[in-house]
Amino acid sequence: MISTWSEWKRYPRAARGENIEAPISPGLYEVRFAGSGALHSFGAVDNVAQALSMLSVSSKSWFARREPAEIPDLEYRTCASSSRADAKAAAERMIGRRETYMSGAA
Repeated sequence: MISTWSEWKRYPRAARGENIEAPISPGLYEVRFAGSGALHSFGAVDNVAQALSMLSVSSKSWFARREPAEIPDLEYRTCASSSRADAKAAAERMIGRRETYMSGAA
């Protein structure tokens, strides 16, 4: 069973003490560049909150002593599901629709 997508939220910045608001359950996530709407990442996972927290959104190294890289302005949305299998099936349907749309637009 798949729930509905959440509203788009600004991707949190740890330096500002912001937090991810996402289900701690199986589901889908989608991250996009706020300015253009271009897809940054997408996935069907066992734990949506954990997957979003592990995304690499900057090139800053913990060991380097340099200025932090410019972090892109990202937005994310989530969709909870009852199991990873449901999330994966929904993701495959979405990818199929996008491929169909893109092949018709070309």
